[in-house]
Amino acid sequence: MSNTLTRNPALVFLILLLPLASFFLRLGGAPLFDVDEGAFSEATREMFERGDFLSTYLNGEHRFDKPILVYWLQAIGFLLFGATEWAFRLPSAVAAAAWCYATWYFARERFGPDTALAALAIAATAIGPFAIGRAATADALLNLLLALALFDAWRHLESGRRAPLLRSFVWIGLGALTKGPIALIVPGTVSFLYCISRGEWRLWLRTVFDPTGWIILAVLVVPWYATALIIHGQNFIDGFILKHNVERFTGTLEGHAGSLFYYIFAVPLLMLPWTAPLLASLRNIRTDVATGVRRFLWIWAGFVVVFFSLSGTKLPHYVLYGSTPLFLLVAAHREQLQRAWLHLAPPTVLLAALPLLPLVFMALSASDAGNPYYRAQLGEALTQADALYYAVTIGGLLIWLAIALRLSATPWTKLLCAAGIQVGVLTTVVVPWVGNVLQGPVKAAAEFVAQRTEPVVMWRIAVPSVSVYRQAVTPARAPEPGELAITRYDRVPDTGYETLFRQGGIAVVRRLQDN
Repeated sequence: MSNTLTRNPALVFLILLLPLASFFLRLGGAPLFDVDEGAFSEATREMFERGDFLSTYLNGEHRFDKPILVYWLQAIGFLLFGATEWAFRLPSAVAAAAWCYATWYFARERFGPDTALAALAIAATAIGPFAIGRAATADALLNLLLALALFDAWRHLESGRRAPLLRSFVWIGLGALTKGPIALIVPGTVSFLYCISRGEWRLWLRTVFDPTGWIILAVLVVPWYATALIIHGQNFIDGFILKHNVERFTGTLEGHAGSLFYYIFAVPLLMLPWTAPLLASLRNIRTDVATGVRRFLWIWAGFVVVFFSLSGTKLPHYVLYGSTPLFLLVAAHREQLQRAWLHLAPPTVLLAALPLLPLVFMALSASDAGNPYYRAQLGEALTQADALYYAVTIGGLLIWLAIALRLSATPWTKLLCAAGIQVGVLTTVVVPWVGNVLQGPVKAAAEFVAQRTEPVVMWRIAVPSVSVYRQAVTPARAPEPGELAITRYDRVPDTGYETLFRQGGIAVVRRLQDN
């Protein structure tokens, strides 16, 4: 393949800046999204309030959803910058940017500098990584660690060198401290399937059961897990191991179900605007498996899709654990793109939809779709969409149409332009606008009750970001007489309560004294 990208130093510089723009530009521009961002951030804040940095609690109750590492990293941001959206999201942004650069570095030696830059551009702009890289959760960090573990696993398999193998154990150990057993399952199974496909099962056994590697793993993982078990006993086993790992795979948690084909549709959406090149790359699987590294990458991506398709609990970001190899494979096949109009359709549809979103939200608000709470939240969509929103979204669409229709360039170059426009529009106006529509009322309610002296509870609603914004634990229970409750407006009883605040679907009520 020709090195057309690397011939242009200015373009190389801009592509290398893409991860910084995608993950840091206006990182704190939107309120924390509930439930996940609010829960992670509040659990981190409560570590300081309790003076306990070994266990996590959410509004005073045990939180066993995830291990400790991401909370420690968020605690650093909290310590340096306070309880701000930017501080809580900072570890994810750093991890996502590092993920992109690690992908670029891995590709340079195996696919060449041009393909490496292309892979970095895909990783930095695809909508799935973009979303988790700007979220105060554990997913961007785990994706980084899985990528590092499997990159080093391949370096060991291709060269026999031991240093990459030992580094891989480090990344796996840190991954186990980030999200649990999945950090062992993905690298272990992918390397097993690759070795078995080549009849090299003895190599896999020597790799996986390296004594020094297991010592590294034990040193990293055992201290915190043993401490958590000693402190919490059976509660830790039931909450973390059984509920949030075993039951998450064998059953459906928190209503997150889906069909066996859930991820067949999710992956193309998460790869926007690179959806069409991804689908085109599938034509090359048969020839790719004849090449060692490409076989390894397809096995990695395929295993993740199959594994989580069989899981009872399905969330879109789970399949991103297998997205790293797709970045590389799509980049490797970029010069085979044909039918330019077909490849340019997905970003065109996306960019055309963004100026219309306020109208769509308002139409949903006025309909009978969904429940009254969410319709009420969407009711402020037009109010929150200012002139800047329309200027940026319409301007982005017009620039893209000019490029798509007039620029004499390859489909790949045009898609690269679309990806840059997508990042610019989403970061500057769309994500902050969506956040203010969906979470603005929650933040406003929290700031309202922060000025009051009455006790406050959270009632018939799960919005843990309230506790972050009011800087205090907010118990989840029914209010006592005289107490304030943050709740959904549609769940306030007709009598016995005084409404003190209402915005969107959120209300703050005071329970009156019983007669």
